[in-house]
Amino acid sequence: MSAADKVNRFDAWLLDRVFQPVVDRLPEKPSGFDIGLSMQLGAVVLDAACLVAMVATGRIGFAGMIWNAMTWVFAVFFYIAILRMRPLVRPGHANPLRFMLQGLRPLAIPFAIYSFWLVVHAPVVLMLAMEFNALANLVYLLGLYLISCQPRPPAYKRTVDIWSRGVSRSGL
Repeated sequence: MSAADKVNRFDAWLLDRVFQPVVDRLPEKPSGFDIGLSMQLGAVVLDAACLVAMVATGRIGFAGMIWNAMTWVFAVFFYIAILRMRPLVRPGHANPLRFMLQGLRPLAIPFAIYSFWLVVHAPVVLMLAMEFNALANLVYLLGLYLISCQPRPPAYKRTVDIWSRGVSRSGL
């Protein structure tokens, strides 16, 4: 078994054994996809807070600021793309984002771990910015897994039939 197969198996295990049971226990509204999409937006906001904190400390140069601003714009475009794919995720059907994001989910795990490692080793001046970055990466990772889960089928709605309650026609 190759390393890629092991990574894909771990990703499938994490999705099926950790996140899918959480999504299955959520109420009908908000769905796991809605919560995951909100987390993606939260990651964009936290990433912007990280960028602002880096600029406010004066510890980032112009090139670094431009690079970080470009990556933030990429995150915004990713959020918009996932938002536009919302109609593709329907209860009772396979979630296409599970397969579309199959390469991105395992890649986000080491980035989240590395960002927490940076928090531990960051200078005191950059601690707040690095904390925003680590939290943004964690929220992004959790959101990716939640939007990749299979949506729960809609709840069965019982209809009440007046004839099954013993009401006779003569009583109407």
